[in-house]
Amino acid sequence: MTATTLPIPTDDGDIPGLLWLPPGPGGTGRSVPGLVVLQEIFGLTEYIEQRCAQLAELGYAVLAPQLFARLDPPVVGLPDGEDFESWLGEGVALTQALPWERAEADAVAALNALRAHEAVDADRAGIMGFCYGGGLAFSATATASEQGKAPAVLVSYYGSALPTLLERAGSVSVPSLHVFGTDDAFIPMEQVGQIREAVTAGGTRQQVRFELHEGAGHAFDNPHPALHHAEAAQRAWMQTRQFLGEELPVG
Repeated sequence: MTATTLPIPTDDGDIPGLLWLPPGPGGTGRSVPGLVVLQEIFGLTEYIEQRCAQLAELGYAVLAPQLFARLDPPVVGLPDGEDFESWLGEGVALTQALPWERAEADAVAALNALRAHEAVDADRAGIMGFCYGGGLAFSATATASEQGKAPAVLVSYYGSALPTLLERAGSVSVPSLHVFGTDDAFIPMEQVGQIREAVTAGGTRQQVRFELHEGAGHAFDNPHPALHHAEAAQRAWMQTRQFLGEELPVG
């Protein structure tokens, strides 16, 4: 599926976003549920765009903001021969160059821009993120909820910043799906347990689902050979589809 560019108004000027629409909306006047998708540390890469297109094929309007648009480069490439550690370090450097508060404000702005689109049911717009974007999606959900504009759902893949955001868990009560790998070297299982305790409010939030994937490491959905765990990625995507089908169904 082909994306179009959608400027996202923020309090610091517009940032670019890519918008995928499912077959049908636009000229039909039909409103569909929407999802904002937030990138990993490597930027709005082909992998993230692929996941966005797959969500659109399921019937969602999908908006992916270019969170690193103010940085140079906005996307980390992997030239032939470049080692994994250098690639990883460049991605981490980008996240450190962009203040977290700026990224969070832009994520909330993307949610507002998606809600305002004529093809989208404004009451059924959710937010989803991977790695860096997974933590940012949680943080943006907390802020939007505190503003009285909570997203319809939250999907967070191994949110890397979650261990530092647990004091905000009280503000995140929307239906949520969190996925982690049991061999995540970046977020040890002890911290994963603390995250589970916080986001589920000690197991009392039945609307929050928490899925662990045996043997998978951090960023296991990313297709890079150093990260990818094919079985976990497939299972997690099936869980994502099931969760969205139940909590944010396509009419």
